[in-house]
Amino acid sequence: MQIRLERAKSIGRKIGINDEKGTVIAVFLVLVIVSALAITYFVAFRPQPAGYNTIYILDSQKTADNYPVTLVANQNSTFNVWLSVENHMGKQEKYQIQTKITTDVSTFPVVIQPVNTTDITLDNGKSWLNIVTVAQNQVGNYAVVFELWQLNSSGIYQFTNNYCVLNIQVIN
Repeated sequence: MQIRLERAKSIGRKIGINDEKGTVIAVFLVLVIVSALAITYFVAFRPQPAGYNTIYILDSQKTADNYPVTLVANQNSTFNVWLSVENHMGKQEKYQIQTKITTDVSTFPVVIQPVNTTDITLDNGKSWLNIVTVAQNQVGNYAVVFELWQLNSSGIYQFTNNYCVLNIQVIN
């Protein structure tokens, strides 16, 4: 510590300050220089944030509040939700939304055939919002799963690990 203090005093003497205030001023100047270097480094070599995409569902009023929960078989067995996808990957991307209805959501992606697929293309920073109609007439408890798939460089849709699950019950 004594060596650093002497070094700070020598810097103060070099700029013409010979008293104890020279130490404080020298330390302040060193902090200013180091701060300027750190700021310059982060401005010049700032890492870009990782790109991302997302999918979410909204109720019929475009809020995340009043989702359909109970359906009546053969009477009120259809419902609508708004589905939205956002692209923040840094470039235009092609997506596929797969809608699946299942009783088992133990793994993702859900390993069943989708009841509906929708293909979309989104520019970077853009979002897609569309109403989706889902119908289920068989009595039971179900999970309606909306999975987001992205077209990769090989021309194959790859699961993005983004999905939404809406639990519903169909009664008589």
